[in-house]
Amino acid sequence: METVERLIRSTQELLWERGYVGTSPKAIQAAAGAGQGSMYHHFSGKAELAKAAIERSGAELRAAAEEQLDGAGTAAERLTRYLERDRDVLRGCQVGRLAADPDVIADPELRAPVDETLGWLRGRLAEVIAEGKRNGEFATTVDPPQLAATIAAVLQGGYVLARAAGSPEPFEQAVQGLLELIKA
Repeated sequence: METVERLIRSTQELLWERGYVGTSPKAIQAAAGAGQGSMYHHFSGKAELAKAAIERSGAELRAAAEEQLDGAGTAAERLTRYLERDRDVLRGCQVGRLAADPDVIADPELRAPVDETLGWLRGRLAEVIAEGKRNGEFATTVDPPQLAATIAAVLQGGYVLARAAGSPEPFEQAVQGLLELIKA
């Protein structure tokens, strides 16, 4: 694997596990098996590398979501597949966790890819919901952007509840409760 790729992948993992402050350049270099010179040859510093890693995490989140949201089936079936897909619940959302990182949120360059990714997700969910509404799968009173924001909030909140409990059960309960509301 190329050095740049190892640096980005290592930074993705460290940001997910430790957050921005807990991810030092030395830790990145050790995890990537790269020297200081290699890191600074490819990136001006930790912030630029972190931004590349966050952008990569966002792209991976979008690709994973599209697997279910763009597949065959009704809008409701695709939403259900998306909500019930396998996730590493106790680790949380690789992008969503960064929204709770004060150093990421304080830096507009680092916050932007987090906001863009979560905004994309809400927009994509709203498209699927609007399609389902047009096809009569959802009530005419359903507001697609509102329901999309609710879905994203339930997932992110479900991760928090699961991490606090040390069990995926609260996440699974939140998803099943949301599915009951959507189907009602």
